Amino acid sequence: MLAPRHLIFTALDGTLKDPHTDTFAGAEEALSELERRKIPFVLLTSRTREEIEPIRRKLGHNHPFVTENGGGIFFPDGYFSLKIPNAVRTARYLSIALGRPYAQVCEALDEIAEESAVGVAGFHHMNLREVAENTGLRPRSAELARAREFDEPFFFTSDDDRAIARFVEAAHERGFDTRRGPTFWHLSAGCDAARAVHTLAQLFRQAAHSKLRLVGIGASQDDLPWLRVVDQAILLPGSRESGRPSKEIETAPSRRKPIVKSDLPGPAGWNEAILNIIG
Repeated sequence: MLAPRHLIFTALDGTLKDPHTDTFAGAEEALSELERRKIPFVLLTSRTREEIEPIRRKLGHNHPFVTENGGGIFFPDGYFSLKIPNAVRTARYLSIALGRPYAQVCEALDEIAEESAVGVAGFHHMNLREVAENTGLRPRSAELARAREFDEPFFFTSDDDRAIARFVEAAHERGFDTRRGPTFWHLSAGCDAARAVHTLAQLFRQAAHSKLRLVGIGASQDDLPWLRVVDQAILLPGSRESGRPSKEIETAPSRRKPIVKSDLPGPAGWNEAILNIIG
């Protein structure tokens, strides 16, 4: 069989996986076609490694994946015959850590909060029941979400805007990133989905001995940084996407091709995009 011409990078939630039904219904045709043609597709997610493992089993996914917003890259055993630079053994995988270790992030969270005189509650402060209550997750899902390796979700225990601003500034001075999500703030350092995509693209091209066309499919403004580094990028409608009426999303000036906005959301939109791309 000929080597694949495409390498697919896809956000997990809001694209391939429907957040409302928690299934891949609507994406079956494209999934089957990718498997038939042996086209690799990499999953990118804000979830932990332990959260994504049962999803990958249901999906039958046997390709690399990226966790915690670019914190780590994980490779199934024996996936590449070539040596992966800076890879270490993590459970059943070889992995490349881009983000700082979780223990360092938690320590920094507590120190920055004390310096800024603002109260915080991170996952490492909560027991399983408290994480479940604050996330709305079932206990087993909350347990998987607590298995952090790079990124710490937290919330401020007061609404002191000045203290929160001090916290954000102090974090940045220490080299940490703060991101405000729909439910939690997040603290991390080094987590970079765009860098993960670049690293994986180099490895795949080296392994394939060819110049693969990089395709990216996302569903949120948070996906834009890594979508900007692929050759062909599509943004599906999602709960956090921009809502601009244009078919094209504004991109960096250095990008030759725009990120195209699709009209069809979720797995059905992902299915259509994949089939259109691979022909």
